Amino acid sequence: MAEADRLTIERGPFNGYGLMRNAGSAIAAELLRRYPDAPSFDVLSGPGNNGGDGYVVARLLAEAGAGVRLFAYGTPRSGSDAELAARDCPLRAELLESFAPEKGHVVVDALYGAGLSRELDDVVARVAEACREAGVRVVAVDLPSGLSGETGMPLGTSFEAELTVTFFRLKPGHLLEPGSSLCGETLVVDIGIRDDVLEAIRPKTFVNRPDLWSHAFPRPARDQHKYSRGHAAVFSGGTSSTGAARLSAMAAARAGAGATTVYSPASAISTNAAHLTSIMLRKVDDADDLREIFSDREPEAIVLGPGYGLRRPVREMVLAVLEQSGKGLLVLDADGITAFREEPQALFSAIEQSAREVVLTPHEGEFARLFPDIPGISKLDRARGAAALSGAVVVLKGADTVIAAPDGRAAINANGTPWLATAGSGDVLAGIIAGLAAQSMPAWVAACAAVWLHAEAGTRFGPGLIAEDLPGLLPPLLGELL
Repeated sequence: MAEADRLTIERGPFNGYGLMRNAGSAIAAELLRRYPDAPSFDVLSGPGNNGGDGYVVARLLAEAGAGVRLFAYGTPRSGSDAELAARDCPLRAELLESFAPEKGHVVVDALYGAGLSRELDDVVARVAEACREAGVRVVAVDLPSGLSGETGMPLGTSFEAELTVTFFRLKPGHLLEPGSSLCGETLVVDIGIRDDVLEAIRPKTFVNRPDLWSHAFPRPARDQHKYSRGHAAVFSGGTSSTGAARLSAMAAARAGAGATTVYSPASAISTNAAHLTSIMLRKVDDADDLREIFSDREPEAIVLGPGYGLRRPVREMVLAVLEQSGKGLLVLDADGITAFREEPQALFSAIEQSAREVVLTPHEGEFARLFPDIPGISKLDRARGAAALSGAVVVLKGADTVIAAPDGRAAINANGTPWLATAGSGDVLAGIIAGLAAQSMPAWVAACAAVWLHAEAGTRFGPGLIAEDLPGLLPPLLGELL
């Protein structure tokens, strides 16, 4: 964001203070629109550019006839844009130490923005705690003070906002938990920074939404047959754990794979056959069975892990899939990940030597078992590090799922929903990834699209959702995308 500011100032038409005035104007307009009956706006301004935005907001609110109280913490640096904003604000600023939240007032947190890298000073921390305890409405400028814009983690005590107004683009801290929750609703406003500055910055972090991957979304042609639309296969667990594979297989089929097959051990053939209709069934007990099937018809995408069972030779089956000459995709989930917890390097080496693309879909516990040495508290950094180490696309699941590619690209999902916290939900996600990849969608964008579709389906269904509902929710979503 600092680079975006610098490039904009260098190219014009706005200088730094012009951008600050634009930011303050956008914030003040939003405050007046949302809180017309507020008895007062209590603007808390820090010493930097975030505080400069606050001085502009206070001035414009006063000019509009609103009640305003201004509290300052520190003095803007001489010659800075924040100093100009403080000079142009006619309101007398009281010391932040004297601030006490009052019922009904709206607090404007303009103390520190997304660039903060240390804990709040005691004075500011006490104010943040007082606002929480009083339950007052807080509107944050750029990011709630005390929250890391890089990681989304509080650096100690932080403000909690019901609305955050930020500029030009979201920052990771707006999307990663607990930052997303602490920001409340986040509004991105235009302050005059042109989109073309991104060409110079070349960012590799994205919000996961359709405009990121719709260019690669599979669109069937009239002259296709089932196999040319893509063949996906899912490995089944034993007799008592076949449901996870069927969920994945149905999700792959609903995501558009023209043909879907369940690879079942002999002991579970009858169980699976009793539940499958359009989905095909083949016996696979060992690597020899797998080689025989692949010599006949090799699927473009494979899911291995859901309900598979750790007492079976899961590692051997994973390695057998990776050793085959095919260039499709392997999605490793659940037991397919956990099986390598004692020797993750064996998996990473096999991925490196394989022609297949691989997607790993761990939750936090599985991630810790497979990547115990990945440092840092940032979910974004951990997912990126894991993708670089493993050579696979890593889907680090959660309310703020991160999808990272080995080349450094990463997307943070923003449409997560608590309704997906239900047994079998992850099995469905693995199947959607495979279904899209079977149709020649590249691994990273297929994973991004699948995560978004999965969450959007859960959101639209809402309370009472179970995993069995999810595949049937995909057709209308696909229809909208197509």
